Amino acid sequence: MTAGDGTGQDHDAARRTDEGPQVTTDTTTYWLEYAWLATHVEPAVAVDVRDGRITAVRTGVAAPPAGAEPLRGLTVPGLANAHSHAFHRALRGTVQVGTGTFWTWRELMYSVADRLTPDTYHRLARAVYAEMALAGITAVGEFHYLHHAPGGRPYAEPNAMGEALIAAAAEAGIRITLLDAAYLSAGFGAPPDVHQLRFCDGTAEAWAERASALEDRPHARIGAAVHSVRAVPADQLGTVADWARARGAVLHVHVSEQTRENDDCRAAHGCTPARLLADHGVLGPRTTGVHHTHLTEDDIRLIGASRTGTCMCPTTERDLADGIGPAAELQRAGSTLSLGTDSHAVIDLLEEARAMELDERLRTRRRGHWTAAALLRAATADGHAALGWPDAGTIEPGACADFATVALDSVRTAGAPARMGAEIAVFAGTGADIRHTVVAGRHVVRDGAHTLVPDVPAALTDAIAALSA
Repeated sequence: MTAGDGTGQDHDAARRTDEGPQVTTDTTTYWLEYAWLATHVEPAVAVDVRDGRITAVRTGVAAPPAGAEPLRGLTVPGLANAHSHAFHRALRGTVQVGTGTFWTWRELMYSVADRLTPDTYHRLARAVYAEMALAGITAVGEFHYLHHAPGGRPYAEPNAMGEALIAAAAEAGIRITLLDAAYLSAGFGAPPDVHQLRFCDGTAEAWAERASALEDRPHARIGAAVHSVRAVPADQLGTVADWARARGAVLHVHVSEQTRENDDCRAAHGCTPARLLADHGVLGPRTTGVHHTHLTEDDIRLIGASRTGTCMCPTTERDLADGIGPAAELQRAGSTLSLGTDSHAVIDLLEEARAMELDERLRTRRRGHWTAAALLRAATADGHAALGWPDAGTIEPGACADFATVALDSVRTAGAPARMGAEIAVFAGTGADIRHTVVAGRHVVRDGAHTLVPDVPAALTDAIAALSA
């Protein structure tokens, strides 16, 4: 790839093929030593796959059939990372020096965003998505707001950055929902600052015109995002919501991650962010609020009653000292839970699932808010649904043939009976215990090695180093 000059006149990312994970055209059989079938661990399961989908699930198959690929360990549906900012991966480690808040962290984040081009973003995202595949993630929701060149000048291809992400996911072998985000202001009534000009289309109508040029493909779906109530003026929220509704697309929005956002929203509009979003038609069953950390009781009732989903990102929320959101109360009110790795302090959906339960234990000083099965559902079926992939996240006929295998013989997972595999995976396993990842019936990770990106650590190192060259 060429580095490009930041204007969009010379970059390869948007021209790359982006057909996504190759699907199997002949029937392939995977033999699962143990399979998580939504309610229980089932030993000795054969899964037949054709054209990227599961055609049959057969239990009691004592040994691998002739020609079958054995997956030894506990195989679960592919994990769905419902909230990602791929370029934040370049901050890992460097932001762990000294003290500060979300707002001081944000300034460091801007410094990375300022240096990205379509080509360097493609290289970085490809490596980040490969890291996700190594951790058993088969679909990512990329909350994308880095649209333009520095200073806000559009690229020759207006969606060059989004297309770079779609191509990166294809080359890393995973599915992507590109959540194209409207980002129009620096705060309530404030114009975008010098860093945010790259994010800004000027108006919601201009955002919608640009986003409408993006198209679904076999491995990619296009969704919408409202960055936040501070970044999209109230009178333009409805435009984004209407665009998503007309397209049948999912809609995501950061909500009440910081108390300052709540205070500023009350000062500007006399209500909380959740109420403002509801009043402008943003909430609803196709919408997912990310974080939902600092909510009132009325907010929780409003989100639940509208069937708006909640994406929790525990490792980022604790890394940025955001706080612990009321996930259990939200779920009881009617909000479906999903999980994301957000800023990629770590990329490990098993840790996100575990952290949601353990954070709630710290908050309430009581154990056992979710079973391992419920946490796995948030990381699989419900995460995929939040990203507009309702046909993924289960091991059953007709579903996408996406699954991940957790080793049951590592130093973390060895010792317990296999029938406790879900509990072992969620409460002891890590992304390092993922042995296999299959997407659309294709082996993307085999025996812990990525089959498409030969050296993922080197790819990450090179991509991050290129941002400081």
